[in-house]
Amino acid sequence: MVHDDSIETDLIWMRHPKVGVGRPASRTRTEVTEAAVRVADRDGLAGLSMRQVAAELGTGPGSLYRYVDNRDDLLDLVADHVAAEYDFSPPSGDWLDDLVDIGLQAREIYRRHPWLPELILTRPVVGPNGAELMEHFLSVVADHPADDDTKLVALAMLNTIVAATARTEAAPADALRSARYLAHVAADGRHPRLAAMRIQSTEADPFPIALRKVLAGLFS
Repeated sequence: MVHDDSIETDLIWMRHPKVGVGRPASRTRTEVTEAAVRVADRDGLAGLSMRQVAAELGTGPGSLYRYVDNRDDLLDLVADHVAAEYDFSPPSGDWLDDLVDIGLQAREIYRRHPWLPELILTRPVVGPNGAELMEHFLSVVADHPADDDTKLVALAMLNTIVAATARTEAAPADALRSARYLAHVAADGRHPRLAAMRIQSTEADPFPIALRKVLAGLFS
């Protein structure tokens, strides 16, 4: 992979820990990150601020600058922190089953942290846990004849599809309004193909099947 110091040194994990004067640090970066995750889970990304995280820890905002430079650091830390929730079981030998499992795990993580899809889609950053996820994905498809570019594209598409699906699932009212509008325009006589669609409702979750088809197509 290309080495670019200008990018790497911008990421919090590439920086040397700050050495302050006076009393030693009373918190760890992990404790600050866990507090930030709690704030985001409770208040969403809009409520995630240096001040709110400090309040969660029972300290002043200024004390956080010993651990992070700004809110962007908090965003990077929380996104990577929850990636530790994946279960990286050894590859089963069926690469497609294993990739679908990664996608289903991702959806559950997004459901536990409703703020995460928006962050993944708008601010994709790879930290230590994200790197472990990439390594696991690549180990699953290590024996597949697809080239490296195809594998990386498939990983990006997997992340994007699951995040976008989770974001839609988190806003059912919006999906319902869209469905009602489609029913309205289907009946206006100007959309015959839309009107001809007959979508049968089912209790089965279509997501695993759709994800499997997309992944199989990417690796075909």
